[in-house]
Amino acid sequence: MIPGGGQPNMQQLLQQAQKMQQDLAAAQQELAETPVEGSAGGGLVKATVSGAGELQALVIDPKAVDPEDTETLADLVLAAVRDANNAAQQLQQQKLGPLAQGLGGGGIPGLPF
Repeated sequence: MIPGGGQPNMQQLLQQAQKMQQDLAAAQQELAETPVEGSAGGGLVKATVSGAGELQALVIDPKAVDPEDTETLADLVLAAVRDANNAAQQLQQQKLGPLAQGLGGGGIPGLPF
């Protein structure tokens, strides 16, 4: 930088941008590896998604299975997956939100917030 103000040091700006990019990549990797759980029906149906929102597991308690009422089971599955995805979105905000604010607060295109 020029003493007394002036133009910012381009090399310093590039280094800061590279660090932010590395931090973002690390946070995205951490999200992809972090399991997040959601449930419905008092725990009768449990869904596990990655922090990035990818469905990884679904556990259905046998008590939730009624061959005469598959609609309720389907609703429980949807509710559990939505619950897990909501938790994943909160985790994304927690991990990526500060990085987005570091880029001027305008967010990062392509990220779900």
